[in-house]
Amino acid sequence: MGFVRRQAITAALTANAIRPLPGFRTGIPAFFAGWLTGELAPHVLGLTVADAVGHAGKRRRSAPGLALAGLSSAGLVYLIGQSRKAAADAEEALVEGLGVDYVEELDAKPTPADLATPWRRLANPFAFGRAARRAGVEVHRDIPFTAYGGRGVLDVYTSEVTPAAGAPVLLQVHGGGWTIGNKDQQGLPLMQHMAARGWVCVAINYRLAPRDPWPAQIVDVKAAIAWIKENIASYGGDPSYVAITGGSAGGHLTALAAVTPNAPEFQPGFESADTTVQAAVPYYGVYDLAGASGLRTAEQMRDHFLAPVVFKKSPRKEREVFEQASPLLRVTADAPDFFVVHGARDTLVDPGQARAFVAVLRATSKRSVTYAELPGAQHAFDIFPSIRSQHLVRATDRFLHWHWNRWRREALRGGESTISTGVATPLASEVEGT
Repeated sequence: MGFVRRQAITAALTANAIRPLPGFRTGIPAFFAGWLTGELAPHVLGLTVADAVGHAGKRRRSAPGLALAGLSSAGLVYLIGQSRKAAADAEEALVEGLGVDYVEELDAKPTPADLATPWRRLANPFAFGRAARRAGVEVHRDIPFTAYGGRGVLDVYTSEVTPAAGAPVLLQVHGGGWTIGNKDQQGLPLMQHMAARGWVCVAINYRLAPRDPWPAQIVDVKAAIAWIKENIASYGGDPSYVAITGGSAGGHLTALAAVTPNAPEFQPGFESADTTVQAAVPYYGVYDLAGASGLRTAEQMRDHFLAPVVFKKSPRKEREVFEQASPLLRVTADAPDFFVVHGARDTLVDPGQARAFVAVLRATSKRSVTYAELPGAQHAFDIFPSIRSQHLVRATDRFLHWHWNRWRREALRGGESTISTGVATPLASEVEGT
């Protein structure tokens, strides 16, 4: 009975990873049930096969249990194939957003090995810190960037190949529903990878709701950008080039910071500070906090979580506060270049929000807009190294190096970069009903 029970649980988890349970209330348990199973599918498959082989050698065998193991194994193989396809999905998105010749702007064209699945690195997905140490990555921890102390601290990542001056800067904003999370818990695979490539990476903490309700979170992100502009040269970074990334609530803060440069309502006491960023890579972000897209899931998030916990305000009495906080409603023609990434199976943040945001960007912004919607991907797929996350780390690397090289070339010509690919964009009316 123990074998049958184990295989029944594995089969249920695998089925939920392939097709998560729908609905606002089931989204959280569906996420936790499917997230680890999907991203650790090779490991779960190995355990399932070993369990089945061990059971098959016994005198008393359970045909239903072995059948469940077979179904789970088939489903896990499917999930592995879907994760491996993320390499092609991300590359297709980059070609569509940046043009077929975007690789000409890279330091070197990606080789087949660059696009292959790094199986050896995935054997122990929770030991990725060792690879960073082998690459000479160094972390300068808990540097204050605000006067209030507490969570107003950041980490700076450099490496043995970081130049003495002029390195591009990447700011990482953690997620956690604006209420939990820490700078050393998320975005580590990407930051370690980029630091090993010579970038200066910065990971920040920020004040959390409900103790510090909105807009404390975006104020702290803006304060961190201002700190970078003033201090990052001491670590070899170029203060005139800052890209920003983050996932979930961090994706929201990434996008909002990118589309609201120097917005005085988010810079109390430092209104004159420069908080512009040159590029943004939000992962599975929240873009519609006001419910303006018409998505029922966005309205439910606003009414049942954002209003009572994060904002502590009524969206009906103070709707403008929610609208100010919605990247979807803050896009202008001067928005920076975006690489938006979202999972098609995300049960915590409806991918419809990402589609709506990308549609507005493409209809309004003068800059490039790249969108990768990953089939089968759940929320938070990039927390630790997995097949999918490793492919997206390298795709993000290509986007950022493409952008940095283009920006640097334009800067050398003596003018502000105005990167544009001329890619056809949808009409603003496409946002409705997305």
